[in-house]
Amino acid sequence: MKNIIQFSIEKGQDGYYIATANDFAIITQAKNLEDLFVNIKEATELHFEEILEEETSLSRNPSIFINYEMPIALYA
Repeated sequence: MKNIIQFSIEKGQDGYYIATANDFAIITQAKNLEDLFVNIKEATELHFEEILEEETSLSRNPSIFINYEMPIALYA
């Protein structure tokens, strides 16, 4: 049974942070990281709200793992 839901985070050109689940159809965004973490939790709960445990390989109490890509300027 899968115990981790993995998200990747990037900052869009409009200044919003965008989180995308790697293995599920879950996407959310927010203006700052603090709000994004709240949105990730809410979006994940909503996504699985109506899915029975028999219908998914996800455990009842999964964790959320977040990857954040931070661009750097190597050449100025």
